[in-house]
Amino acid sequence: MIVIADSGSTKADWAVMHQDETRNLSTMGFNPVFHNSDQIYGELDKAFINTQERAMVEGVFYYGSGCWDQKRKAVIKQALNRIFNNARIEVQHDLLGAARASCGNDPGISCIMGTGSNSCLYDGVDVIDNVTNLGYMLGDEGSGTFLGKMLIQTYFYREMPKEMAPAFEAFIGGGKSTILDKVYGKETPNVYLASLTKFMAETIDHPFIQRLLYKGFATFIDRHVRKYKGHLGLPIHFIGSIAYHFQDVLRLVLEERSMTAGQFIQKPIDELVKYHSTVLN
Repeated sequence: MIVIADSGSTKADWAVMHQDETRNLSTMGFNPVFHNSDQIYGELDKAFINTQERAMVEGVFYYGSGCWDQKRKAVIKQALNRIFNNARIEVQHDLLGAARASCGNDPGISCIMGTGSNSCLYDGVDVIDNVTNLGYMLGDEGSGTFLGKMLIQTYFYREMPKEMAPAFEAFIGGGKSTILDKVYGKETPNVYLASLTKFMAETIDHPFIQRLLYKGFATFIDRHVRKYKGHLGLPIHFIGSIAYHFQDVLRLVLEERSMTAGQFIQKPIDELVKYHSTVLN
């Protein structure tokens, strides 16, 4: 029995593979920057309640946000070892998961664009280049967090169209103090900021929102993707809900830069199941 996980900062998708059957489930997302091993274990203990099934798991392949070094990987691995104590645990950065899900065994550029953002150059086997991701405070261009931050700024800096402001106020359910409390007084401000993109989805046809999306995505493409060698000749794949739901704008940004759009995958878990099924067989 094999368990595969793809975890962003907001949500994690899991697949339990046993012979020819696959069972899917979801949990909250885990990020070792924000969550410790005890918190992660507590959530997984509620999700995987069948102790006999836990004991049958032989391998766990976990791809997660924030898992960029051994220290942060260890936070996740410690929790997984407590749940699946008979399994070999492999914890990888979500970039490798994105590359395997979108590129398979072919070279390409794979981008994550959900709550956070990241990108990598993949040679068909390994990630061979990665423009540094500075996280939600200094980077995460094009992500839900980045777009949410831009949206809030336009509201308070009086740049949002007057006819749109009342709808945004109703959406956030409060004023300046409410927003600042959620941004500066919560453990996961990035998740809150990303949640504001729901308003952008609801008002997607407004030229103002179109311009904001274009600016956010163009910043990501120009600062990250265009730095990779061969970017004009490789497909540019995207993983994550932001890229999936706003792909029309992303395609425009790529087209104007003579770049080739690849796949837009909302949830990579199914593609990771296919990848690992091939590898295991």
